[in-house]
Amino acid sequence: MKVLIADPLAKEGIEVLKTLADVEVKLGQSQDELKSVIGNYDALVVRSETKVTAAVVEKGSKLLVIGRAGTGVDNIDVDAATRRGIVVVNAPTGNTVSAAEHTIALMLALARHIPQAHASLQAGEWRRKDFMGVEVKGKVLGVVGLGNVGSEVARRARCMEMQVVAYDPFVSQERARNLGAELMSLAEVLKGSDFVTLHLPLTPETKMVVGRKEIAMLKPTARVINCARGGLVDEQALYEAVEGGKIAGAAADVFTEEPACGNILCRSKKIIVTPHLAASTAEAQVLVAIDVAKQIAEVLQGRPARYAVNAPLIPAEKFGTLAPFVQVASSAGRLASQLIDGQMSGLLIKYEGEVATFESTALKAAVVRGLLEGVTDERVNLVNAGIIAAQRGLSVVEQKGGVSENYASLLTIEVTTSAGVTVVAGTVLRGEPHIVRVNKYWLDIVPTGGHFLFADHKDRPGLIGAVGAVTGKADINISSMLVSRLQPRGEALMILGLDEALSDKQLEQILAVPDVRTAKMVRL
Repeated sequence: MKVLIADPLAKEGIEVLKTLADVEVKLGQSQDELKSVIGNYDALVVRSETKVTAAVVEKGSKLLVIGRAGTGVDNIDVDAATRRGIVVVNAPTGNTVSAAEHTIALMLALARHIPQAHASLQAGEWRRKDFMGVEVKGKVLGVVGLGNVGSEVARRARCMEMQVVAYDPFVSQERARNLGAELMSLAEVLKGSDFVTLHLPLTPETKMVVGRKEIAMLKPTARVINCARGGLVDEQALYEAVEGGKIAGAAADVFTEEPACGNILCRSKKIIVTPHLAASTAEAQVLVAIDVAKQIAEVLQGRPARYAVNAPLIPAEKFGTLAPFVQVASSAGRLASQLIDGQMSGLLIKYEGEVATFESTALKAAVVRGLLEGVTDERVNLVNAGIIAAQRGLSVVEQKGGVSENYASLLTIEVTTSAGVTVVAGTVLRGEPHIVRVNKYWLDIVPTGGHFLFADHKDRPGLIGAVGAVTGKADINISSMLVSRLQPRGEALMILGLDEALSDKQLEQILAVPDVRTAKMVRL
């Protein structure tokens, strides 16, 4: 077998590959050069420089696997690879420690004004009084996102005698306690922290998670650090808050657009900026090289890779039977993740009827993927579903057997949080997935996309009209409506399909309608 390394790779990774294949290193190739040679290789290794376009993939007639020695796969046309049956793997955990250490470094630099003091002294100035700093000992560090990097930051902060608070509804209380962190709501974390550090993936749910409203919650002495994703923060609002003295400072290693030489954060002398350096350590490069090399070796030997970006959830021989139920499982997990309140601790998956006779590994992985895909950068697949759940302290239990009263097959998930249990159930009808239960309510939703308002309320005349008045005033059209009630004038659940999502202000208006108990926007 032959492996092509198209970008610089640590020699330790190359040595792993040499144990089972002929390895050739050809750096700096143009697209035309790469297309002309890629047909000779069984595997391709890149970092961020080489673009693996659809045209390159099409020329890779022998390719079995493409490896990205790093986290992101933006430079690889994953869809084209998937169509050709080529596995794409990455190394999402190799740079965890480096990213955590860079976060701590920026926090200390903020606390002691190190870059500004350095620049001042190099300019021939001796201005000690202008750079009065603060100790981090005894200060409160707010960690937004307790995934791989956030957890390592929390551990290091505790060693510096900081108090750690955190926001991550998809991490159990026990997991947080083991890290020495106290779980809180996002608002509580922002209002009470001296330093706030972000460690979330960039998804539709997390985009601008720290916007103008959230920045206004911060203490005047607070400092914000972002080494995760540029789109998590409203950069304009952050710049204005720092320059206006509303907060004490900020540091950014990532930006909405990169290279970020003209970014507004780079204009402030009170904001520390670095050019996406969090993973740039010699050790991290060795770890990601070894990690991706081992996975390529696994694929070349016909075994599954731990971090396969596009690894199918369903083995080919079981696709026809399992595919519809995998969609049900994923949709149920995705819906539950948007409905839950409190800190998640347990997941029960029940299989009733015909689906109970199926091999359930793929279904379990699909539920976990749907539940966690909005809060983790890692792609959940058959190989790593259990690992990712365990990392977050999530206990997963499967239960098979019994006959469903209403359906030939029924898949039910029960997500336990500190606020209670959220239940979502689904089945396959006429070959397509249907959500048929949410908590106590039986209903029928086809999760084909779009915005939905879920509102628990008391069944009474005029309430639906009052809610419709809010959407009408907002000029948002209602495309569908479903109401399920336990009894007349009793508890009920309203689900409105909307052409656009309601804003937080509009949701507050709906919650102000008498007898509306909850109102949540959900994307299916």
